[in-house]
Amino acid sequence: MDANLEIKNAEDKNNRDYIDIPSFVFKDRTLSVLEVMVEYLRDNKKMKLHEIALIINRDDRTVWTVYRRAKLKRKGIIKRSQNEQ
Repeated sequence: MDANLEIKNAEDKNNRDYIDIPSFVFKDRTLSVLEVMVEYLRDNKKMKLHEIALIINRDDRTVWTVYRRAKLKRKGIIKRSQNEQ
């Protein structure tokens, strides 16, 4: 099962494009859903952070922060708290 991100086409509201995100990427619970989604779109789909921000309707700075936090968590710099284990 894949999650679909809906991209609205500015020219035609009835014409919509989708980006498939495989559901297995959400299996790793060390990252939040938003972190996984942003990281996947940036690293696998080679999208710019600004493009991701437009798609998910978030500020560019928020998307940059989420992406950076995901990368820090992957490197082990940000540790999970005892309550999250």
